[in-house]
Amino acid sequence: MARRRNKQPDSNATQRSDAVAVVSARGAARWQRGHPWIFRSDVREIPGAPAGAVRVLDDRRRPLGIALWSPVSEISLRLLDSDPDVTLDDAWWFQRLRQAVERRTPLAGTTNACRLVHGEGDAIPSLVCDRYDRWLVVQINSAGLEPFRSSILAALLALVQPLGVLARNDATARAREGLPRETTLEYGDVPREIEVNEHDVRYLAAPWTGQKTGAFLDQRENRLRVREVASGRALDCFAYHGSFALHMAMAAGQVVALDSSADALARARNNASLNSTENIDFVEADAFDYLRERERAGERFDTIVLDPPAFAKTRATLPTALNGYHEINLRAMRLLATGGLLFTASCSYHLNKPHFLGMLEDAARDSGRRMVLRELRGQPLDHPEVLTIPETGYLKGALLEAAD
Repeated sequence: MARRRNKQPDSNATQRSDAVAVVSARGAARWQRGHPWIFRSDVREIPGAPAGAVRVLDDRRRPLGIALWSPVSEISLRLLDSDPDVTLDDAWWFQRLRQAVERRTPLAGTTNACRLVHGEGDAIPSLVCDRYDRWLVVQINSAGLEPFRSSILAALLALVQPLGVLARNDATARAREGLPRETTLEYGDVPREIEVNEHDVRYLAAPWTGQKTGAFLDQRENRLRVREVASGRALDCFAYHGSFALHMAMAAGQVVALDSSADALARARNNASLNSTENIDFVEADAFDYLRERERAGERFDTIVLDPPAFAKTRATLPTALNGYHEINLRAMRLLATGGLLFTASCSYHLNKPHFLGMLEDAARDSGRRMVLRELRGQPLDHPEVLTIPETGYLKGALLEAAD
């Protein structure tokens, strides 16, 4: 349920708490290895304070830093600053957010939409902020961060000067934090649709109702790369709003945009009209069924994109997810013309890079094709992947060529 705050933020969240958490040697070592999370099982002394910022000590009571404290979450502490005496005032939040915003400066000439804050990747755990032209969409995904909502909003308004800020606080992570799932208008107004220009391709993002914060910004550079190599007859599986298809249509002769959702394809058609694109056929079908049927019919494609939703939502579902990924990649490999290219991706965090590459190796073997790995692909600049924080790097991609 959406509700409206729509007022200038009362930025008074300065917090230098006297509350203290004591953590085990294992928890302290996790921070020393570069990962900001400490789990509940490694908290030896629980802070006598509500959610917010606390000072953290090791089991010898030596100071480690300041962390966000979430009382009911499995992730109890998220490191914010290694200085145990820092005050989390408005100036601190402004400086930390300014560093994140400035990191995105190189994108200014290529798109009007990007991720301004990528949580732990920008040293601001559990905060997401995406920019769509003159508007911002934020997600606050931990109880420890909630008390700083006003300071965060004030800093973003000063740095970006948006026309409106929408909080899409509807992620499942908030339920695990004991927080309500809601959508609130924090400042100004935010349209139901916002036109995005991405490497000269236009599409409409839906910040109030779309997936994630309104669009899939993390595939932006991969869509451009696919456009650079696309040719002939192309197929975009799991097309959603048609972003890959629109890019391929600028280089390929004919594109099939495939999705099981009639609503998603309707938006994809609108996006094609926005670009005056006429060489895309929109097909409503299950991708697994469609790929099998096209294989039986002996059809071939010169370019195929597989960008499915996350099959592995949890670690427990990974075996089933691997079977699904194997199946669609096997079928796509068999549908490629000789010399054809397949861009395949997974946004499942629990399917790590070794799993992903192992799955592709198995699918290539079972396809009977000689598949050549042309490129490994990942996340763009605005979705920084910190090597010591695997959770920041969930997107994996590969460009493959059918050599025979």
